Amino acid sequence: MENVYEGMFILDSNRYGRDPGGVSSQITDLITKLGGTVLVSRLWEERRLAYAINGQRKGTYWLTYFKLEGTKLTTLNRECEINDNIIRSLVLKVEPRIVEALVAHAKAGPGEAARRRDQAAAAARPVAAVAVEEVVVDAIGDIPADE
Repeated sequence: MENVYEGMFILDSNRYGRDPGGVSSQITDLITKLGGTVLVSRLWEERRLAYAINGQRKGTYWLTYFKLEGTKLTTLNRECEINDNIIRSLVLKVEPRIVEALVAHAKAGPGEAARRRDQAAAAARPVAAVAVEEVVVDAIGDIPADE
């Protein structure tokens, strides 16, 4: 039976920078070679690692949602370990009830997520400013007047 998985792969930033399409397509190739289907695969972000891994200080995070038989997962993990372009990987089984929402969010991309976050922050800002203003007015009202 095929399950849906979320894979987060940390790629070698130097190799990814020289050949982004070639390095990232290796993940898709690994999954399809094992009989899986990639639902969405995209760049998450590039960031400094918390600690050096194999001498690497930066990593490129690649997010992939895919369908694969559970029996092939061990082989996929082993292939990721021996691939020089993949520094680390983590594959998690996705709860079937939330697959559509996660895939839709991943397809929206980082630009869409950032736009939604900025809109939410802008909407919350006036409410916070009004609340602070009311507290200041209340505090000033308690000050006794000079006689």
